[in-house]
Formats: sequence, structure tokens, C-alpha cells
Amino acid sequence: MKGPKIVATPPGPKAREFMERDKKVMSPSLTRTAPLVGVEAEGVWVKDIDDNIFLDFSSGIAVTNIGHRDPRVMSAIREQAEKAIHINSCDFYTLPQVDLAEKLFEVTPGDFKKRIFFGNSGTEAVEAALKIAQWHTQNYYVISFIGGFHGRTMGSLQLTTPGVTARRHFKGMMPGAYHTPYPYCYRCPFKLEYPDCGLRCLEYIEDTVLDKLCPPEDASCLIVEPIQGAAGYIVPPDEFMPRLAKLCKEHGIILVADEVQTGFGRSGEWFACNHWDVKPDIITVSKAIASGLPCGAAIARAEIMDWESGAHENTLGGNPVVCSAALSVVDAIRSDDLVENSAKIGSYLLERFEEMAEDHPIIGDVRGKGLMIGLELVKDRESKEPAKKQRDELMRKAFKRGLILLGADVSSLRLAPPLILTKEQADAGLRVFEDALSEVEEGS
Repeated sequence: MKGPKIVATPPGPKAREFMERDKKVMSPSLTRTAPLVGVEAEGVWVKDIDDNIFLDFSSGIAVTNIGHRDPRVMSAIREQAEKAIHINSCDFYTLPQVDLAEKLFEVTPGDFKKRIFFGNSGTEAVEAALKIAQWHTQNYYVISFIGGFHGRTMGSLQLTTPGVTARRHFKGMMPGAYHTPYPYCYRCPFKLEYPDCGLRCLEYIEDTVLDKLCPPEDASCLIVEPIQGAAGYIVPPDEFMPRLAKLCKEHGIILVADEVQTGFGRSGEWFACNHWDVKPDIITVSKAIASGLPCGAAIARAEIMDWESGAHENTLGGNPVVCSAALSVVDAIRSDDLVENSAKIGSYLLERFEEMAEDHPIIGDVRGKGLMIGLELVKDRESKEPAKKQRDELMRKAFKRGLILLGADVSSLRLAPPLILTKEQADAGLRVFEDALSEVEEGS
């Protein structure tokens, strides 16, 4: 296909009918970005219940990196399901689990010895990382960054701060967490300008967090997204991650890199830490690891994952079908050169959006790496007042034209198409996007 195909203005009649059923039975806590009732998906395309075909610039929130329903993944799932669907991995052994661990060690940062704990999601991977660090250090203080998203279970939720909605009314969150500003240079929390700021956000960790709030000798770990996801694909200055790693090493603090959203080629490298040659002590992964099947993992230096038997277990982590799917994902990324394609097509899209911003002043900031691109809409570039209403309207108009987008933070968009995206498909998405953007500007 060359572009989206809309046969019934979405949401169509069948979609509306289904949405009414959904409203009666599903949790109202679920955020629905668009009225998409997807029934089929393949490659970069998603078909809804009314036979509309959408170009997916979301990958199910950075999950289907190798495209929807890759035949190699489907084959791996079928083959393993014919052998065994479940073997309790905390009591017994399964071959796909160890095979996957060894393969992941080859592509994750660091050539040191590693160990892995498998879970079912990103938040479980973060919870495991916290427990690994706390067990090893016998400390429980944790440092994280404002704007970070690390999950919604009660431990990881304490670290999740893109906004208050996820935290409101929950009073049993993990204690001992300290938050520090992330290098969000477009909206610097210190009202400074990079590079003249000297990376004040790093200095703040030293002179405030560690000097006045959290004694470094009592800290278990510091957790960071190398590129913040839910905050709007915020890319830090190049010296930030290396200096942060050095700071942690100097103070004996375990560095945890949350690569749940940035991993598996999304940023134009296997993992975003590779952009800065940073080798974290623990790395958390999920989302794209198994192309949509529930899987997450915490991968740590072997000497750090030294907890005793029974300290942490689960029933479904490392499921053989899921691990088989994940093995095929790693193979597909390698054989199809998808990391390279992510960097290539991502650079093209980034350049095109920068050009688009010259003609559309509502685009205040363009940022990203690989096929992880953030756009921030503003009412005025001078004041940088967020254009939330216009952002939301843009998403609606793009969706009605057949383009799936993701929102982020107050008035940002995050573009995360599958890594198999071609230049022709990228151009199709750009045309739809600019048409919708122009209509939003005309109506503002």
C-alpha cells in the first residue's frame, strides 16, 4: 500500500457500536488516544473494524518494532506452542528462556558477565531492578528524574512523574525516592540556556540531592531513561549520560537505565545508551522485546544480581512461547538491518519535520533519535505556551485521515513507527500529518 485508506470516517458505525460495549465493561482508567478498534495488522498498517486502513506511527507504543505480525514471529509462536505453552520457570527449566538470555547479553551494552530476570512487563522489569539494587546494596533510597515514566505498580509508580494523574490518591507508594530535574533543554527547569548552563541539572544532583537529601552511601540506585518517553521523547545533551554514569560510579551508586521504550533499535542504536557509550549496571527492557507478547526483563552485571534463592520469583516470567517470539525478534532486527534503517529513516523524518517547522510556527521544538521523534506544539514560539488543544485536534484530524499518532506530556507528539518503515511510507505519513496540521492552524 502507498498510503492509508479510509472507507468510513472513523470512528465508523461498527467502531462506535463496539466502543459503547467497551464503555460498559472496561476500566475507566484506560486512556484511549484515538477511537481505533483494530482487528487486523500487518507491517506498518492497521485495519479497523470498519475496514479503514491506518498507517501506524505508534507501533503500539514502541512495541511492534519489526512491524505487526512478522511471519517469523508467528512461526516461532506456532512452533513453540505445539511443544509447550507453559512451564513454571521459577521451579523448573525451559530452553527458550536460557537461549533468549544468552542472545540478549550479546546486544545489550557491556561485555561483562550478566544475569537476567524475566517478567511480563516494563513495570515488572523496573520493580525487579529496584529489588536487585536494594538487595545488593542493603540500601533503599532511589533517585529518579522528573518527567520519567517507569511503570504504574506501587514501587515503579513512585518513580513515574510525567504528571500527577497516575499518582493521584495512591498513598502506599515505595518510600525513599528522590526526584531530580531531567535535562529538558527546551523548557529548562532552571531557566538557563544550554550549553552555558554547564548542565546545572547534573550539578543539582551533586549539590542538592546527594548533599542535602540522599546520602550517597545510603542510595541503592539511580534510574534514568536515556531518552525520556512519555515526557515527549526528550533527548539529553550528548555529555549528560556519560557524566551521569561517572557521577554514579564516583559515589558507588548503581546506575539503572530504563530502556523499555528506547530499546531494540528504536533510537537508531540497539539501545539508547550506545549513543553515548554508557554501560549501565542494570538495564530494563520490555515493549519491543517480543513484538506484542507480554515480556520484560532486568539485565544486570552478574556480581550485582547476587540475591538468594526465593528473594524474587514469578510464575509466568520467561514463558517459553514468549521467549521463542523474542528470539525471533532479535534475529529479525539483525538480519533485516533494522537498527540501521531506524537511523536512516529517522534522520530523514527529523530533517523533514525541521523543514516543516519553518512553515508552521505552531511546531515549537523538533527532537529525537532514530525512529523516536518528538514534536512539541506551542501557541507562540516566544512564550512557548503549550498548545494542548491544537495538539489534541491534530491527533484527531490525522486519525480521520488514517494516521495513528501518540501524544505525550502537555502538548507534545511522539512518533514511533515500526523500524521497517520505508521512505515511501514515511512520505505518506508526512503528507497526512502536514494536511492535518495546516487545517488545525487555519482553525486556530
